[in-house]
Amino acid sequence: MDAVLAGLYALADPGLLILIFAATLGGVLVGALPGLNATTGVALLLPFTITMEPIPAIAILITIYCAATFAGAITAILINTPGTSASATTCLDGYPLAQRGEAGRALGIATVSSTFGGVVSVVCLMAAAPLMARAAYNFAPPEYFALTVFGLSMLASIGDGSPLKNVMAGAFGVLLATVGIDLLTTVERFTFGFNEMSEGIGFVPVMIGVFGISELLVQASNLNAKRERITMKAIKLPSIADYKKIWRTILRSSGIGTFIGILPAEGATVASMIGYNEARRWSKTPEEFGKGAIEGIAGSEAANNAAAGGAMVPTLALGIPGSPTAAVILAGLVVHGIQPGPTMFTEQADFAFAIFWSMLLVNCLFFFVGLFGAKLFARVTLIPVTILWPAVFTFSIVGAYSLDQSMLDVWIAIASGIIGYYMRRYGYSVVPLAIGLILGGMLEKRLGQSMVMLDEQWWLMLTRPICLFFFVLTALALFGKPLWGMLFRQRAPLKSSGE
Repeated sequence: MDAVLAGLYALADPGLLILIFAATLGGVLVGALPGLNATTGVALLLPFTITMEPIPAIAILITIYCAATFAGAITAILINTPGTSASATTCLDGYPLAQRGEAGRALGIATVSSTFGGVVSVVCLMAAAPLMARAAYNFAPPEYFALTVFGLSMLASIGDGSPLKNVMAGAFGVLLATVGIDLLTTVERFTFGFNEMSEGIGFVPVMIGVFGISELLVQASNLNAKRERITMKAIKLPSIADYKKIWRTILRSSGIGTFIGILPAEGATVASMIGYNEARRWSKTPEEFGKGAIEGIAGSEAANNAAAGGAMVPTLALGIPGSPTAAVILAGLVVHGIQPGPTMFTEQADFAFAIFWSMLLVNCLFFFVGLFGAKLFARVTLIPVTILWPAVFTFSIVGAYSLDQSMLDVWIAIASGIIGYYMRRYGYSVVPLAIGLILGGMLEKRLGQSMVMLDEQWWLMLTRPICLFFFVLTALALFGKPLWGMLFRQRAPLKSSGE
């Protein structure tokens, strides 16, 4: 209880409250701009938080995450282009409803659903993260190694590409993590004569490159795309009849989103799809979906915003990112010298609960921002991409250089952007690469500690129940879906032949 109150007391700083409010506005702006998303926004802002204290820095990053996830609904409803991928299913019913002249009603439902889903997920985060951390408190290096291996196995399903391509991208990220001096042997690896690389490739330049600069290159090929924009007079809160129709959907999707967010490597996009499908499954009028059903908007928005809080549970409690944006926030924690995991809730409990209260505050803030400012933020969709993306590139370069005032970081960011662009072009997701870079260092460190602890007898890990449990989960994550797929394909002909 002392930590809970101490975390709340940390938010009494007027300067921090102003920063959170400004970050909320910035997050809504990022989410409302087509092409930008929460991950890109957090990655671009990360280098500018390096000189800040840990609590304000991480609070700002999480605020951008939550606010941008909500704001994706603005463009999804008004121009049929989701501001973030998590709002893709919102287009299905939000835009048809806006075409009928009810854009304000659609945004009102999205705002209420997003706020409720976000608040529910933060409450669950406050309860679940300390419990999960307490369960992992007795982990030794072998258990942490097995857990990290399991986290890497989830990369197969976290990106947009095929599982094999996602694993290959993740492996490349792990390879990048080996650059620099090995702490156990003090041997330099892959530095190619650059003394600046002896400490390894920094998280920040790579994050800026693969998420910011690569997106710039992708968007450069869509300069001539035209979007139909629908005007809106004012946002409207749901009526009593609307609430009666959607309250069950909001509750259901909030639970779904929180649960999906807690699962490592899932995220708001998956949660919104499942929330939307379940809303249609349980609806009394499923035939209205795709034509402007308010339940579809509520199901999608409650789920994707609930997933944002859920994704922070494994990120803070275990050090395993629950979503792509959580991976960037995890990099921010590491850069600030904060080690996510059980010790955070024993040695830095005040910090953890300050972050929780910050998330709760921003979920309440974007209700009012969305209610009174959605019409204004909707106008940012008119910003020409020929102005927007050069500005993004400028921020990317400045951010990469500002970290250590090193031109090497700038070249790393540019190279990462080019690599990220070609990865996307040939069907490889950049998200596994980023997570592989973050977890790769942890993997090597835990493996080295485990080998020392087990006297170089690695097979003794299989005699430890928790290690064996995570190794089994890893095998299921990598081979479970293909195995079930083969079994299903083999049974299908038999079923069709009447056997």
